[in-house]
Amino acid sequence: MTAKGGASPSPGGAGAAAGTGRLFTVGLVTAWYSSNIGVLLLNKYLLSNYGFKYPIFLTMCHMSACALLSYAAIAWLRVVPMQLVRSRLQLAKIATLSLVFCGSVVSGNISLRYLPVSFNQAVGATTPFFTAVFAYLMTVKRESWVTYLTLVPVVTGVIIASGGEPSFHLFGFLVCIGATAARALKTVVQGILLSSEGEKLNSMNLLLYMAPIAVLLLLPATIFMEDNVVGITIELAKKDFTIVWLLLFNSCLAYFVNLTNFLVTKHTSALTLQVLGNAKGAVAVVVSIMIFKNPVSVTGMLGYTLTVIGVILYSESKKRSSKPLTS
Repeated sequence: MTAKGGASPSPGGAGAAAGTGRLFTVGLVTAWYSSNIGVLLLNKYLLSNYGFKYPIFLTMCHMSACALLSYAAIAWLRVVPMQLVRSRLQLAKIATLSLVFCGSVVSGNISLRYLPVSFNQAVGATTPFFTAVFAYLMTVKRESWVTYLTLVPVVTGVIIASGGEPSFHLFGFLVCIGATAARALKTVVQGILLSSEGEKLNSMNLLLYMAPIAVLLLLPATIFMEDNVVGITIELAKKDFTIVWLLLFNSCLAYFVNLTNFLVTKHTSALTLQVLGNAKGAVAVVVSIMIFKNPVSVTGMLGYTLTVIGVILYSESKKRSSKPLTS
């Protein structure tokens, strides 16, 4: 019973607010899934099916869009408060991260020229294995033996999937492994370089500083390794202007992958993001097979399934080992 004249909270209003919150979270997750899978499939289409064989230039387009849209989101729309770089040393650390990040994205795009998305995702699922290896080598951080044991199905699954992959390409496989290792290395290096309280940046501000550095790093690589790519793109645009819209949409989508990743983490948790990420890989595999009609074998699917199970077990083991012991 409430005091006379006082307003009691409305159960209906609280329920509506909770429902709206859930709907908002579902919308965010849907946007994150759509942008992640969309940029992956569009990269595959451009680099393989469309015949735009310039992965470094494509990555530079992505980074250019990330630089411009990050600035607009932070400086103008104030999605997050702007965090300033405090020293030259911190800037050097960000540049190092940007270099590793460029390596992972370019390698990933190159692999899409040679491998189907389904197999690319299977190899990418081994990221926890490389993260554990680099964490041990660079920080001498040991996990429990159970955690290391869960990495066995992760690696075994990829070996099985490789043997059963009808479209297996050795160079594409090696480059994809390199991209996965570089992705894991960035995570570990980021934890080491930006570990002090004064240097920590949220993912949106980190992208704001990494993206322009990435463009500067990729520009000479594009000029020397993808000769006359701008001229070729202009010629393609004269014949079919669709390529311009595809590149613009693809580049903007690459930014929204980072934006939705940040928002989903903010409104859920890093653990939820990890679980959703595991499921996203499986969704990407199914969607890519439906769109590109690439052949898959039962052996390949069994291998990929084993890898995903291993990743789930690894995540569960890490979660349990991070819980404080209670008496």
